[in-house]
Order: sequence, then C-alpha cells, then structure tokens
Amino acid sequence: MQQKAKIKSGKTQSRVSPKQKKDLSFPLEKENFVIISLGIVLIVVGYLLMAQNSVSGFVPTVISPILLFLGYCVVIPYGILKRPKTAIVTTDNAAVTTETSKVSAAATSNVKVG
Repeated sequence: MQQKAKIKSGKTQSRVSPKQKKDLSFPLEKENFVIISLGIVLIVVGYLLMAQNSVSGFVPTVISPILLFLGYCVVIPYGILKRPKTAIVTTDNAAVTTETSKVSAAATSNVKVG
C-alpha cells in the first residue's frame, strides 16, 4: 500500500504547476498576410486568364501556368515562412530569458537530496 502512495505522490510532483503559462503569440504579422494575399491574387488572375476560350493562345497556355506556379509555389510559401526582422531580436532576448529561468528553476527545485 505504501508503494502505491509513493507512486501517486510522484505523479503529482511531476505535473506542471498552473502558475507556469506559455507565451502564445501568432507567428504571422500584417506583412505576411499582404504577401499571402498577393499570392492569392496571382492565382485568381492565373485562373481567369486560363478561362479564355482559345486553347492555342499564348496567354492561356503559357502565362497563366506561370502565374499559377508563382502564386502556389513561390509567393504563398514565402509569405508563410517569412519572419519579421524584429523577431530575431526578440528570439535572442527570449533565449537569454529562457536560460535564466532554467537556472532559477533548478535552484528552487523540490528534489530532496539525501
């Protein structure tokens, strides 16, 4: 019976306290959304040009696939993956803050030695 009590108490100690909250922020900013919307505009224009009735024309067979490729494979992924310049500075500060909090968490640990 005592072993079960020890196991249960060990589980309660390993839980994350409700005081520790993670900083959640949305990674995309206004500039990212502008780039993504530009990609969507390219895609719409590409489909509109492709909808012309001439099958052997230059615009529906050459220009519209190029616009669609640029929209789907270049502009929209760039808009999603682009990081703002201020995030680099914030990331460096966050790394320093995270390292500091790890040291202070280790100093105030609940682990009993000896």
